[in-house]
Amino acid sequence: MREQPNSRGIIHLDMDAFYPAVELLDNPALKGKPVIVGGSRERGVVCSASYEARKFGVHSAQPMATAVRLCPEAVVLPVRMSRYKEVSHQVFRIFRTFTPLVEPLSIDEAFLDVTGCLRLFGHPVLVAKMIKERVRQEVGLTVSAGIAPCKFVAKIASDLNKPDGLTVVPPEQVRQFLSALPIEKMWGVGKATQEKLEVLGIRTIGQLGRMPADFLERKFGKNGIAMHRLAAGIDEREVVPFHDMKSVGHEDTFDQDITELKAAKKELMSLAGKVARRMRREKIKGRTITLKVKYGDFRTITRSTTLSESTDDGFEIYEVACRLLRKTDVGKRPTRLLGIALSQLSHKGQEDQLSLFGERSETRKRESLNAALDALYEKFGDHSILPGTLLTE
Repeated sequence: MREQPNSRGIIHLDMDAFYPAVELLDNPALKGKPVIVGGSRERGVVCSASYEARKFGVHSAQPMATAVRLCPEAVVLPVRMSRYKEVSHQVFRIFRTFTPLVEPLSIDEAFLDVTGCLRLFGHPVLVAKMIKERVRQEVGLTVSAGIAPCKFVAKIASDLNKPDGLTVVPPEQVRQFLSALPIEKMWGVGKATQEKLEVLGIRTIGQLGRMPADFLERKFGKNGIAMHRLAAGIDEREVVPFHDMKSVGHEDTFDQDITELKAAKKELMSLAGKVARRMRREKIKGRTITLKVKYGDFRTITRSTTLSESTDDGFEIYEVACRLLRKTDVGKRPTRLLGIALSQLSHKGQEDQLSLFGERSETRKRESLNAALDALYEKFGDHSILPGTLLTE
């Protein structure tokens, strides 16, 4: 087995409790209070929780009703994604002043390869310290860092000493660092795989690394080989600055279950508009439209269809979603959540091969209308213009 190259300097940077931290930045009166960001108290889901709230057992993806029961004194705030993105852009601009090799994993975390920047900025530890200080001084937030010769180890390291942590794993200490860690710390290994590993008596990353590779391959296929290599600290993946988006979507959980088809279609109109506007901002179109439905009993289904041509038009997305709605029990069964997503994405212009006759004119009219609406949304906000069906009767 070829050893992991030890000359790379990889930093994983992870903002500490990012959503609540931004809320505290905007409202210092929240300092020291348990803050939960997410949906409504009755029906929503936790998106993020401050460290004060986490002490009570609150965590992301938890039903908000459970979180509030665990922490009755919590300050529950709605998600302000546009504000979080604004702060995220500020932070990522700082990252990119140190290296162009910045790979975002989400709005609040990224890998940096600083191997080629050592002469300019010094050892990766110095780079991480400078980044942390600049984010603190210029943005007012804290970020935890993990430094290692590969992405896998850096990702694990950044999570060990939160908040405001800095964990360094030198190349010669990678195996020792990983050895005693519980298997749930292994990034990319899901709960089902963890349970199968525990049945085999494998509870630490070190135990996994000591298992024969061919045994793991028989049990888990190619994933077994990949896990064996990672457990040995071997991860040759490069830091990739740009990732193509796989899908664009939006979903809403309702305060009360929807029971009428008319109400569901009204929600789909709103969702389609939000998805379409985001796609136009990103200058992308999509061919496959997927409708997601979660019923009142939490059963979740999806229905999809693929168009002959890509689209970023909200009305077309809405019409297709309504057709997909007929293949569900919405209107017959209480519905807790609806979502729309587009995949098979392409950059605008790649598939704009307009047909003959009247389609060119009709397409141009629709695009001109969307451009005008987008300008109004940009200036006055997402709720400045609503289709007639979304107006409260």
